[in-house]
Amino acid sequence: MDRSRYPQAWATGWPEVDRAVERLLGGVVEALGDELLGLYLTGSLGLGDFDPASSDVDVLVATAGPLPGRAVERLRRLHGALRAEGGWAARLEVVYLPLAALRRFDPEDAGRYPIGPSDREFNLGRQAPTWVLDRWGAREHGLVVVGPDPRELIDPVGPDQLRAAVRASLAGHWALEGTGVAWLRPRNYQAFAVLSMCRDLYALEHGTLASKPAAAAWASRRLGPPWTAQIERALGWRSDQRVDDRALAETLAFVAHVVALAGPGG
Repeated sequence: MDRSRYPQAWATGWPEVDRAVERLLGGVVEALGDELLGLYLTGSLGLGDFDPASSDVDVLVATAGPLPGRAVERLRRLHGALRAEGGWAARLEVVYLPLAALRRFDPEDAGRYPIGPSDREFNLGRQAPTWVLDRWGAREHGLVVVGPDPRELIDPVGPDQLRAAVRASLAGHWALEGTGVAWLRPRNYQAFAVLSMCRDLYALEHGTLASKPAAAAWASRRLGPPWTAQIERALGWRSDQRVDDRALAETLAFVAHVVALAGPGG
């Protein structure tokens, strides 16, 4: 890829974040060469609710085709080095998708694609329903670091597609009864769960996505007591990593309430 064709117009407003993205870009260009089609900042940076105290940096990388094993191994080494560096380099959440898989979500796609998460080792993962939401965010609000406009690479994601993806996620990942919930013990993960539920409810009603603070404000009005105080608490816990088992039962009850609302009889 000729980076000179794409002037830097994506600056986030946080210089340390920008340096981490540049570090990632340099490593991806070296690892992938002409296989790289584009690199985009998504998630909270795109939707406008980025919080330096709690947010990760979500990145979508588009590739020309499925990556050969040697390229995947180069990416594995790159992400190991980024995690070892710490700081914002270790808070990059990167998904690599070939153009054919990126274009639209296929629930029958059994492919495994490279993922460089911030809280786990580099791995290969299958697409999940939430990747539909990620596509919508990248297409509608993604910041172009290099590459063409993401609208050229991703088909439109309509309201019904968003709703279906949210329902599938709630019925799958968030149906927590009978599953291990130890990962939810820290307050920041409980905040993530509560605010994700607010975002999902907003998407179900409006057929679009909103930032988590905006969705939380809407859900607080929509749901009312006893959930209002819990939603407000979640906004204050986004960067609080302390374990809080006393609040866990309330968090699980909120998740179960939203899952029930989204179900056939909700």
